[in-house]
Amino acid sequence: MPMRAWPAWWRCSSRSRRPTPARLSEFYTADARFKDPFNDVTGVPAIRHIFEHMFTALEAPRFVVRDVVAEGEQCFLTWEMHFRMKRFSRAPQVIHGGSHLRFAADGRVALHRDYWDAAEELYEKLPLVGTLMRWLKARANS
Repeated sequence: MPMRAWPAWWRCSSRSRRPTPARLSEFYTADARFKDPFNDVTGVPAIRHIFEHMFTALEAPRFVVRDVVAEGEQCFLTWEMHFRMKRFSRAPQVIHGGSHLRFAADGRVALHRDYWDAAEELYEKLPLVGTLMRWLKARANS
C-alpha cells in the first residue's frame, strides 16, 4: 500500500467503512510494531487485537486526519479521534493526537507510534479519576 493511501484509510475507520481486522496484513508488515500510551505490541495479530478492542469498547470511533507530513519512508499525522464511551459518559468525546509511521520497502507500516496525552485526553473525562486528575493538574499549575 502506498504511503499516501494511509490517511485515506484512517479517514474511513468508522465501524461501517473500516477495513476488516483480517485485512490489517495489507497495511502492516508481519513484524510491525504498534505503540501508544497503553500498548506496545509487535505483529499483526497483536495489532488486530488492539483495533478489535477499540471498536468493541467504544461507540462509533473514527479518526479525522488534520495534517500529514511525509518524508522518505516515514510520515507524521495529526488527528482527532471522535467516539462515545460505552461505559461512563455517553457524550461525544475527542482525543487529539499524532502518529509516527515508518514504512517498509513494500509500502506497508513497519512502525506505528501514537502520541497523545492520556491524562488530559482521557483520564480527566472519567467520573472519579477525572476529578482527581483535574485537582492534581490545578495543584501542579498553582
